[in-house]
Amino acid sequence: MITYAYRYKIKPTQQQTRQFEQYLNICRSVYNFAHSERKAWLESRKCMVDRCSINSEYIISANTPFPGYHQQSAALTIAKTKLPHLKLVNAQCLQQVLKRLDKAWSDFFKMPSRGFPKFRNHNRYRSFKFPKPNKVCLDAGRVKLPSIGWIRIRQSRLYPKGFIPKQLQVVRKASGYYLVIYFESLETVPDALPGKRSIGLDAGIESFVATPTQLIKSPKFLAHSARKLKLLQRRLKHKAKGSNNWLKLQNKIARLHEKVANTRRDWHFKLAYQFTKDVDNIFVENINFKSWSKGLFCKQSLDSGIGGFINTVLPYVAWKQGKFYLKVDKNGTSQECCKCHTHTGRKELGQRVHICTNP
Repeated sequence: MITYAYRYKIKPTQQQTRQFEQYLNICRSVYNFAHSERKAWLESRKCMVDRCSINSEYIISANTPFPGYHQQSAALTIAKTKLPHLKLVNAQCLQQVLKRLDKAWSDFFKMPSRGFPKFRNHNRYRSFKFPKPNKVCLDAGRVKLPSIGWIRIRQSRLYPKGFIPKQLQVVRKASGYYLVIYFESLETVPDALPGKRSIGLDAGIESFVATPTQLIKSPKFLAHSARKLKLLQRRLKHKAKGSNNWLKLQNKIARLHEKVANTRRDWHFKLAYQFTKDVDNIFVENINFKSWSKGLFCKQSLDSGIGGFINTVLPYVAWKQGKFYLKVDKNGTSQECCKCHTHTGRKELGQRVHICTNP
């Protein structure tokens, strides 16, 4: 099964924009209320049997089960009869909100290092999803959303042939609204087999990646916009929080960050297609880039986005181009000569070039 996610810029009318904001506000309220139910149930089980808290205590019956997805989904159906504004939102969208919350809680119990789920404010809840769109929902330059109707999009690329739209997701960003269409096909693609021509990539800090023939310098995406960003943040400090001028400056800063991210991602994809153009195999070191983002060179690592390029962009482009992609153990990679395959020993950090002495 193959799944593609295509993103298009939306051109909504004023009425559709108000509908989007209404959807986001109602979905966010449902998310926060369901989250408060789960948190209250958990807090009520924290106190000891022989004592209570000095300030306050959640009193919930001991026989009350944990409010999981199925319990909250049934309660949502009953709540629609008492709260008419919930009927303004597509029913499937509200179900997806509860699934989103349930996934956040299940991820927390599996990996507590991710942190406890949090309440969502206006800036932290920016999308809603239609899991089952209509059968006829795509047209040239427009898409039909359930319970909203046809909406114009900037169709920057054609829809993939042989694929069926399975989900529609509306995302609010600083530059406007975007529509993510998830296409699905029942066909399967076999894994790529190793070929003859190979290339090895070495990730770095001073240079983005090193190939056997060249060093590719990392464009400093955020550093080029740092002066403008610093100026905007300095002006933001003198504005009253929550005022119209404060909101305008916040939007300008967000648009600048989005532009930097788009520029970085575009450069990553162009570089990945360049690497996969004339080779059959791509080998990279299996590096923990999370440690890079917390070390001495964290700013340079995050600015270049080397972790996203190696772990996400390059494997996707290699799979799409039918190339073989493999991560190898990083230990001892610079201690073996690539020509005669003899052990050369450890090298100093300043020794950047290896010369084979064997004939």
